[in-house]
Amino acid sequence: MQFASESDHRQWLSAQSALPRGFRVGTTRLSFTPVEVSKPSAMTLTLIVPERPTAAFAALFTRNAFPGAPVLIGRRRLAEPRLGAVVVNNKVSNVCAPGGVEASEALCAAVAAQLGLQPSEVLPSSTGVIGWRLPVEAMLGALPAAVESLQGRSILPAATGIMTTDLYPKIRRVDLGGGAVVGIAKGAGMIEPNLATMLVYILTDLTIGREALRRLLPVAVGDTFNAITIDSDQSTSDTVVALSSGQVDGVAEDAFAEALHQVCRGLAEDVVRNGEGVHHVMRVAVTGAPDIAVARGVGKSVANSPLFQCAVCGNDPNIGRLVCAVGKYLGNAGLGLDLGRCRMSIGGMAVFEGGAFRIDSDTERRLSEYFRQAELYQSAAPDGRGVFKPTISWPPHERAVEIAIDLGVGAAAFTVIGGDRSHEYISENADYRS
Repeated sequence: MQFASESDHRQWLSAQSALPRGFRVGTTRLSFTPVEVSKPSAMTLTLIVPERPTAAFAALFTRNAFPGAPVLIGRRRLAEPRLGAVVVNNKVSNVCAPGGVEASEALCAAVAAQLGLQPSEVLPSSTGVIGWRLPVEAMLGALPAAVESLQGRSILPAATGIMTTDLYPKIRRVDLGGGAVVGIAKGAGMIEPNLATMLVYILTDLTIGREALRRLLPVAVGDTFNAITIDSDQSTSDTVVALSSGQVDGVAEDAFAEALHQVCRGLAEDVVRNGEGVHHVMRVAVTGAPDIAVARGVGKSVANSPLFQCAVCGNDPNIGRLVCAVGKYLGNAGLGLDLGRCRMSIGGMAVFEGGAFRIDSDTERRLSEYFRQAELYQSAAPDGRGVFKPTISWPPHERAVEIAIDLGVGAAAFTVIGGDRSHEYISENADYRS
């Protein structure tokens, strides 16, 4: 897909945004001053509500050893018989904050009271600054407006409401058997999920059982969200939630599984494409590995290499940094592989084979032009404070720098999707709380 303007992209988002039957979403904005810093801030509260509490829900959470309070609560909610609402706030992640669990539970109880649910039927999610406390009183005061705004037409308000440093909302859908699978995601930095600051909500009106949904979601996440990286930092708040309203029968499980995977794949790539400061998406396809773990490790080593990321950002085909990143992982893994048949290419152009580089001036020129064709935008001059800001607020295209690495020692394969490293990434994260 290609988009000539923000308006074109918004029109496409609107066309994807129809809610599956049996769901409503609502949002509201509130102002507050964090306890930790005396600076006015703003937050969006987002509600995702099935018309009736559903037993068919599944969730996956970060593996970070310091998870946020909503993650701790969310894990407990998996044991509950039904889920009746998801409440999401941006700006504050509620991680290791004093009284964090109690704050999230108070919000869940208030949501439940407004919607006629039990507090245990409400799942909380938070994203934003790590370490800040939730402004509970301000959030409780704003909650009635979020409930009042609930509507069953479009998921776009929710996709917009959960954003933090995202440049644009992310929506993917697959229509199937008279119903649909529709997903939204936020995430732009602190992205390398084991299961990124990443929140994902997938809604369907297709009938799928609780156990089947919980079996299929990890499979769909495994080579989509768990195969992306922007900066190698695993968030404390990563959450993927899937819910079914069960209003459309007759769709086979394998067809549903394919639709779920397609939505997850699209959203995962969108997260990288919208990554903080990302000018190029890199798709690193590793084949010929002895097992999946090695293929994944090589791909992550390349995608997470700061030197290679910077080279790609500068449209500089510095292939030495690619080979270095591959060799770093394999050497430290101590596998003793015979790499005599290892072959690497970029955009279909061979750059390393038989233990030697395969580049000359013409290859360098063609590679540099290939990088330019995959570029999402070019940097503009910094402002008066030396801050670089993105020059776009939509994805102009879906092209990527295609990197193929054949280790030549096995049959396992894995593809990692990552982004480059730019001035805008540094500016965003140096100025994140300022």
